[in-house]
Amino acid sequence: MAKLQWKPGTLLAPAPPALVSCGTMEAHNVLTAAWTGIVCSEPPMTYVSIRPERYSHHMILERGEFVINLPTQAIVRATDLCGVKSGRDGDKFALAGLTAEPSALVAAPGIGECPVSLECRVREVLHLGSHDMFLSDIVAVDVDPGYVDEKGALHLEKAGLLAYAHGGYYGLGRQLGTFGFSVRKKPVRRGAKPAKRK
Repeated sequence: MAKLQWKPGTLLAPAPPALVSCGTMEAHNVLTAAWTGIVCSEPPMTYVSIRPERYSHHMILERGEFVINLPTQAIVRATDLCGVKSGRDGDKFALAGLTAEPSALVAAPGIGECPVSLECRVREVLHLGSHDMFLSDIVAVDVDPGYVDEKGALHLEKAGLLAYAHGGYYGLGRQLGTFGFSVRKKPVRRGAKPAKRK
């Protein structure tokens, strides 16, 4: 059966429902944004797209900094709240029960309840239409040591990260593979007979 053809839309899913914090430790805000992702690995770069009418927009535009925080299933209600309430009406950190923590290299705070926080500095603002894209350098990554083993490896799969798809929040499911598993040769078992050539 042929697929239905709809008009262009934003049906790329799942997306990360990132908590984007901005401002300073003294005057801050946090909003939920699904329009974010990685755009380059060398140098490490990301973006967040925000409507100009959002309260956080002018804070990021003025300071040129923000933090992308990865939320977990444990704070799904706080994540949703930060996407539907405005910072114009009060302190969303307090309202959502989130902890503002100092960042290493930017003035914007990170969120203590999130296992990973990406400190970002705006490189360029692209005015695209409904949203402005803040194309940014990742200048530091703050990681919860509870997810780092004795060898320094990060086990983010244990954090219970959130995903967002078509208006719903979801917990990540079971792992189906790892990067490159489709082309990786299977290990030879000891004592196994070599395969016969055809």
